[in-house]
Amino acid sequence: MSKSIDGEEHLKKTYHSWKNEEQEEFLDMCTGARGVKMLYDAFFKEVMDPEYAPQRLSDFLSAVLGAPLRVKTALPNDTTRLTDESSLLVLDIVVEFEDGRIANVEVQKIGYLFPGERSACYSADLLLRQYKRLRDERKKQFSYRDIRTVYTIVLFEHSPEEFHAYPGVYRHCFEQTSDSGLKLKIPQKFTYIALDIFKKKQHNEGDRIHDRLEAWLTFFCRDEPEMIFRLIEGYPEFTALYEDVFELCRNVEGLMEIFSKELLEMDRNTVKLMIDQMQEKIDAQEQAIQQKDAELEAVRQEKDAELEAAKQQMQCQAESFEQRIAELERKLAER
Repeated sequence: MSKSIDGEEHLKKTYHSWKNEEQEEFLDMCTGARGVKMLYDAFFKEVMDPEYAPQRLSDFLSAVLGAPLRVKTALPNDTTRLTDESSLLVLDIVVEFEDGRIANVEVQKIGYLFPGERSACYSADLLLRQYKRLRDERKKQFSYRDIRTVYTIVLFEHSPEEFHAYPGVYRHCFEQTSDSGLKLKIPQKFTYIALDIFKKKQHNEGDRIHDRLEAWLTFFCRDEPEMIFRLIEGYPEFTALYEDVFELCRNVEGLMEIFSKELLEMDRNTVKLMIDQMQEKIDAQEQAIQQKDAELEAVRQEKDAELEAAKQQMQCQAESFEQRIAELERKLAER
């Protein structure tokens, strides 16, 4: 494999621009020593494209949400994303199920800071888009009962810090409930899956695959040949997915392009995360400084008040002395 790379000058130049460990990882993929990383942008989209193979995404989402679902179509994704955020996404698609429910599915290479706040914003945007679309389609016949559930499903390759407070839990589901027991249909639900935590938990349990959801997660995040064989043995339908990726890997030049792009995105993601963390630290420091300034200002005001009170007390004492002196002078004059 290295000889075929060295035979093409532009491939050789690209290959030798990588670090040693990156070169070894690429050769492992090419030789089959390890499987490819399914969360690479090109690979994920190849096997999970809802236009090409909607049954695969249907099966995965059914496993995530715990109910049989069929993807009807992919919807235009015009949700506003910050430019620097979009670079962190492997996949960001919106699909409509046959029953009208909607799911926004995204895979994040590195988990954003403030994952709950971000997801809530994009879920609200998607819910508003559904409302406008249904209102325009049905006009006077529109009713709020037409609104269907909007799911936000986020997979983290490297999950945010707060998820690691629950090391044995890789799947977290959120929905709104009342403190009184009142039941209302609030059509926003969130599911977060931490693939790094799943991988560690699975390894600690002897690399077993317990159910279909774990089969999908194994497909996404395990690239060891023994795990690939174990997955195919238990779930032979995944063979077709690996075959699709294998076809991509036969083109060495194309594979190098995919790999180079992933390395570049990884660098960008790392820089973005460092900037976010640094900004968060700066914000915390500024807040601490403001709090300290407020405390010092309160102390200064307290001291000023004490000085003012002492000044008034001394003035009162001086006035008292003056009155006593005047009284003594009056008595001396009378004698």
